[in-house]
Amino acid sequence: MSTSRPRTKAGGPRVRVITTGGTIASRPGPHGTVSVAVPGSTLVDPTNPDMTVEVEEAMLVHSFNLTLGQMVRIAARVRAAARDPEVDGIVVTHGTDTMEETAYLTDLVLGAGPTVVFTGAQRHAGEPDGDGPRNLADALGVAACAGPGLGAVVVMAGQVHAARHATKVHTRSPEAFGSPGHGPIGHVHGSHVHVAARPVRPAGFDLDELGTLDARVDIVPAYAGADGVHVAASRAAGARGLVLEALGAGNPTPGLLRELRVCLAAGVPVLVTSRCRQGPAVPVYGSGGGATLAEAGAVFAGSLTAPKARLLLAAAFTACPDPAEALNRIRPHLTW
Repeated sequence: MSTSRPRTKAGGPRVRVITTGGTIASRPGPHGTVSVAVPGSTLVDPTNPDMTVEVEEAMLVHSFNLTLGQMVRIAARVRAAARDPEVDGIVVTHGTDTMEETAYLTDLVLGAGPTVVFTGAQRHAGEPDGDGPRNLADALGVAACAGPGLGAVVVMAGQVHAARHATKVHTRSPEAFGSPGHGPIGHVHGSHVHVAARPVRPAGFDLDELGTLDARVDIVPAYAGADGVHVAASRAAGARGLVLEALGAGNPTPGLLRELRVCLAAGVPVLVTSRCRQGPAVPVYGSGGGATLAEAGAVFAGSLTAPKARLLLAAAFTACPDPAEALNRIRPHLTW
């Protein structure tokens, strides 16, 4: 779609806002259910006295309906904006359910360039105390002044979270996002933006390598007594790789271990994450625990959450058909 270029005072930063829908762009219907209904041209006020704001609507959907192909499309819009030498920062409005995944995928393909800020809302646009306008104002401020090299970040409730660590931590509270085990890298106080740290960002991928990101990678949850039926089903469905959301520091159940060994012997890589909200997945325990799984060939994903490990492995498989090469490509990202 076309990009609007409103008139503002000369000399201020230029920020591109890419809208995709979500609660921030939603209103309640006659029966009380909430649906996306606010187009980008209405959501964002382009007449900001402190900067030039351009509005580009990429799509108008709830983020729980997004496919990986649509996430790639959003990343492509961001890349196009990042390559515009007149753009100083980018904001993406997005639903909060899968915001952390789109932000992380974008960070993986962004490289150097202007800061990309993802933001949204927990309260829809029809609420009298909606959090969307404040979050959007904060996001514009971060995008305008953070400078290049920060990568993709999530800005909600006055906090700035690196895309690698940002995750949704509450279903309803306006303080919806956190970075468990790491904390925010910055804060927004009114018109003042303070960035205290810049995240380490290993080399990612060229977006042109990924296509529609169609390499199948499944997430398998661990729970007491899990018998491995989900692992077997994913293998039968043709999964190129698996992500285990393991117990504790990275431990499977006996049933999961048995089926995961079959996958590893067949050349299906396994990335191990933890279902705990803080702390890395590391191979500590033998006797059928994480160390036993590592001996079978599983790779531990450090502090990555399962959804992000899935995206990382899917990107690697799409870019590198050889499993060993794909795993080597992602190892710099598997840190604590």
